[in-house]
Amino acid sequence: MAETTSVKEVRHHQEKVGLVKSAKMQKTIVVEVRRRVAHPVYKRIVTKRSKFMAHDEHGKAKEGDMVRIVEARPLSKNKRWVLKEIVRASKLAGAPVVSA
Repeated sequence: MAETTSVKEVRHHQEKVGLVKSAKMQKTIVVEVRRRVAHPVYKRIVTKRSKFMAHDEHGKAKEGDMVRIVEARPLSKNKRWVLKEIVRASKLAGAPVVSA
């Protein structure tokens, strides 16, 4: 007789670390992830960047924060990432606005 063992399958979701570029939407942030790669022909190191829309349920992330996002199921047309943690808060996030 074949026994079925219930082994819980652990899924490894992709994680990315980047800067919050926009936090103006409700429960959504735009995170810019930068990576350095060698140019395929010239072998010079170039910086490539990608923008990801991520779900921020409690609105904790502010513009300029360094955050970690994790892959998730599609939440909207462009949102496939969820905020996992704020790695480093921005110094500008809590600063008062000075108008001239």
